[in-house]
Amino acid sequence: MERSILGFHGDEAGDWVAELDCGHSQHVRHRPPFDNRPWTTTEPRRRAKLGQRLACPNCDHFEMPDGCRAYKRTPEFDASSIPDGLRKAHSTKPGVWAKLHVLEGRLRYIVQPPLAREFLLEPATSGIIVPEILHHIEPLGSVRFYVEFYQRPTF
Repeated sequence: MERSILGFHGDEAGDWVAELDCGHSQHVRHRPPFDNRPWTTTEPRRRAKLGQRLACPNCDHFEMPDGCRAYKRTPEFDASSIPDGLRKAHSTKPGVWAKLHVLEGRLRYIVQPPLAREFLLEPATSGIIVPEILHHIEPLGSVRFYVEFYQRPTF
């Protein structure tokens, strides 16, 4: 999944790290022949990359960024009270992550391309919702769950 570059910072070893709009960060080293990124070597070249897209493997693996904090949660829903909007394709806003918490029963969590996955959620398994990715849910019989929303960390 590609994400926009918001900024850069140096790490303790002096390498550059791209700050992505999803909240993850990613090293952008220039170490030819394996890592060929000469644009990282000067401030003007790095600045020219702001807003451009960079692959984020952490989003591909449904990993919430470190430092996310919960700021809101839905009421508890059951199979009869699930809002129609959750049953059809929808997404969170940029920078907003979420977790589906199943309290009882089972819930199918379906993620559309580009991440295209399907998860069976139960009380022991929560589902991570990646920002801006279309998804929907389907109850599998009797179920009780809620959704908790998280803000991406600031750099």
